[in-house]
Amino acid sequence: MSSSEPRAGHARKAEVIEAIAEQLGRSQAIFLTDFRGLDVATMTRLRKRVRESEAGYLVAKNTLIKRALAQRGLDGSLDPLLEGPTGLCFVYGDPVAVARALSEMVRETRLLTIKGGWLQGRVLAASDVEALAQLPPREVLVAQVLGTMQAPITGLVTVLSGTVRKLVVALDQIRQKREAQQAA
Repeated sequence: MSSSEPRAGHARKAEVIEAIAEQLGRSQAIFLTDFRGLDVATMTRLRKRVRESEAGYLVAKNTLIKRALAQRGLDGSLDPLLEGPTGLCFVYGDPVAVARALSEMVRETRLLTIKGGWLQGRVLAASDVEALAQLPPREVLVAQVLGTMQAPITGLVTVLSGTVRKLVVALDQIRQKREAQQAA
């Protein structure tokens, strides 16, 4: 073994730590999984599914993950989740869509498990990620909020149009009365 081999291994670890730290910096959320027992085909399907939900999936050693987390100021916060094999799911889009994709893979494979995650500065338990997966899609939530905001305005328009309609009817009755008086 030459003296350059340990340095190459150290450089490779530094590259992995930097790659994880860079993805952490771009992520809106992170979900951690235990992928024990998944075969290559299933891992490929998992990666494809999360990629379709605007996320990335990476497997790394827990010590390297801890160093990358420390580099991003998250040292110690996710340590309880870093036991056993760990797959990191970096969320770049809607966290609900990614949580749903992971949850579907958990049900399909019966081997993948969600350990927990991190979202908006808060550590999530596995049950939190599962609850996130149960939320309606972002588009549905936005539509519900808009519908709720429009309801009072629609009511006001209905009331105002009813008042205007009554005024028009009253004016028409006055016109008809005057025409009848002029004809007589």
